[in-house]
Amino acid sequence: MSVLSFNEYDIICFSHLRWDFVFQRPQHLLSRFARKHKVLFVEEPIFHDGEAEFVIKQRRSGVIVVTPHLANRTAAGAAEPNLKKSLEEVLHSQSVSHFVSWYYTPMMLGWSEHLKPLAVVYDCMDELSAFKNAPPGMRLREAELLGMADIVFTGGQSLYEAKRDLHEAVYCFPSSIDVDHFSRALTENQEPDDQAGIPHPRIGFFGVIDERTDLDLLSQIANLRPDWHFVMIGPVVKIDENDLPRSANIHYLGGKSYDDLPGYIAGWDVAMMPFAMNDSTRFISPTKTPEYLAAGRAVVSTPVRDVVRLYGETGLVHIADTPEDFVRAINSILNGDIEVHRRKAGEFLETMSWEKTYVSMSELIDEAVASNSREEAFGAKDFILTNELRLT
Repeated sequence: MSVLSFNEYDIICFSHLRWDFVFQRPQHLLSRFARKHKVLFVEEPIFHDGEAEFVIKQRRSGVIVVTPHLANRTAAGAAEPNLKKSLEEVLHSQSVSHFVSWYYTPMMLGWSEHLKPLAVVYDCMDELSAFKNAPPGMRLREAELLGMADIVFTGGQSLYEAKRDLHEAVYCFPSSIDVDHFSRALTENQEPDDQAGIPHPRIGFFGVIDERTDLDLLSQIANLRPDWHFVMIGPVVKIDENDLPRSANIHYLGGKSYDDLPGYIAGWDVAMMPFAMNDSTRFISPTKTPEYLAAGRAVVSTPVRDVVRLYGETGLVHIADTPEDFVRAINSILNGDIEVHRRKAGEFLETMSWEKTYVSMSELIDEAVASNSREEAFGAKDFILTNELRLT
């Protein structure tokens, strides 16, 4: 058996995040892997009124998105067997035989753990068991995945510290940045229509608005400074929209495409990260932190641990605990020298990029594939030699 080289395997990614939801870590990484590998991005199933099928669509990046559709009438115990069978059919139709399994969620093991990949990667970008409505079996499934994985990546330092004693090959890859994309905000002069009429100063946020967002903090800041305007961009998920604070100076603009984000940030005076301090944010390493900085915006954040350690202690992000602290920090930015901050942020961002993260991850995966292939080859030789000795 020959040892496979880096370009001789495909990648099957199993993700709880949908490809077209929000452009973040999975999209950045797998779009780059798709340059050299066939990448299948398998989403969680959708239940609908039609028959069971797997919908397959190729995106501009080359990634092939596979979305299982199951009939609403599917019995609870029949879902995983049906998914397992259909997944095998998809792999056959896509001519996928030598592949790496890449997991963002352990909950899809039930219909994929029978596969025989060349290596298993667990990219742990969040502590999913701490999220609202997390499946009760999440921790057990993760323990199973950790037992199967050849490599574990973590999305930040806090996650790395939580997982490093659970596996022998854990590597920390914090959220990174496409500087060229977000630096467009520095020269963008075309104001999006739905933001153009909002007065300045504008304090902006983009991302998923869910249980990780401190809505009470947002409400209090807005009340303290009714002359400031707060722009909230992103889908509302897992929380009731009726619970969102409403006032004349809070503007919810909904979700926007990744391509459009620099145009919105260009119109902000300050960027913010009003994260709630709870179990769901204990291990997060927000991708938006370097994205705000690359867009030339100073940032105010609640004291999320990874933000404090990587950005707060270096003076790149203002850390605020209370509404009053938030207001003081924003006021300081509005009256400060933004050019000094931009130069400092630019020097820091030169050390990181999604491209560098991709290259480092790719090398580790290649090593795991090669190592497993050698072990399998040597094991086969040992088996043949042992049987030959028995025959003689």
